Amino acid sequence: MTERTASEVLCVGLIGADYVTAGIPRWPAPGTLIRTQSLTLTVGGCAGNISIDLARLGVPTSILTCIGRDLHGEFLRGELERQGVCCEHLIVSERTHSSSTLVMNIEGEDRRFVHYDGACAELTGCEITDEMLDGCRVLCVAGMGVNAALTGENVAEAFRRARERGITTLLDLVFEKPDIALQMTLAALPYTDVFLPNTDEARQMTGLSDPDEQAEYFLQAGARTVVITLGAEGVLLHSRETGRIRLPAHRVPVIDGTGSGDAFDAGFIYGLLKGASLLECLRYGSALGASCVQSPGGTTGVFDRDQLEEFVKRCPLIEV
Repeated sequence: MTERTASEVLCVGLIGADYVTAGIPRWPAPGTLIRTQSLTLTVGGCAGNISIDLARLGVPTSILTCIGRDLHGEFLRGELERQGVCCEHLIVSERTHSSSTLVMNIEGEDRRFVHYDGACAELTGCEITDEMLDGCRVLCVAGMGVNAALTGENVAEAFRRARERGITTLLDLVFEKPDIALQMTLAALPYTDVFLPNTDEARQMTGLSDPDEQAEYFLQAGARTVVITLGAEGVLLHSRETGRIRLPAHRVPVIDGTGSGDAFDAGFIYGLLKGASLLECLRYGSALGASCVQSPGGTTGVFDRDQLEEFVKRCPLIEV
């Protein structure tokens, strides 16, 4: 297991046990059965996925989240430890079960999710101690918006303390109610170095359909850099320091989009830790996201470090 004192990234937020279906041809009618080629139990949730992806890239990573004292909790801890994630800060709830999600992949359509909040609903962000931040280079809060207890104000305070220590702060979202998610986000953005929504999330929160306008909205709200992922259309970055960058997406077969945004985040963080330019960070993120979508599950097919470096070198994305 990775030692806490060696961790360069502290990842805080959502984790759960995901049951992921292989592609099914249609949504079953009431009272009917439909077969899938596989139903896979995997680690899910933004913080869980990002932590595993980073560990696979050789980045010492700790996770702070809540699990239940149940079989799903045992599975989540076991998988995190097996992948090399430091689990010293895992909180075990005595009140509720581990979070879990049913992920349904219907051919030709976007995924559908049925989510149980579970133990993750107990995480507030106030659990982040100065000791946890010691030696850390990146603090990533992943999955804000779905858990009311992890408030924008709490995230802002944690980010403020992190910035005082020279730690880069990253924020990603998952939400059901856009208006609430926007309120939480606006509280945290003045202390956020990199904000990473997808364009659908940004549209729901801001009412703006143009990705450039979305990015500028969040820059004006306080973020230093905004990265809007665009799915098959690539990725867009607006930064106070470097301006605008847009890259296309890698053309790869898509089996399951689950975890692709989290893989992008992990690749972007990997680039930051290497001291890469923001353009190169986007390339790392795009490549890792492309590796993710070619297998079912949020982390199953994600590249390791050597595979990532080779892919980026062989298939460099050119600005558009």
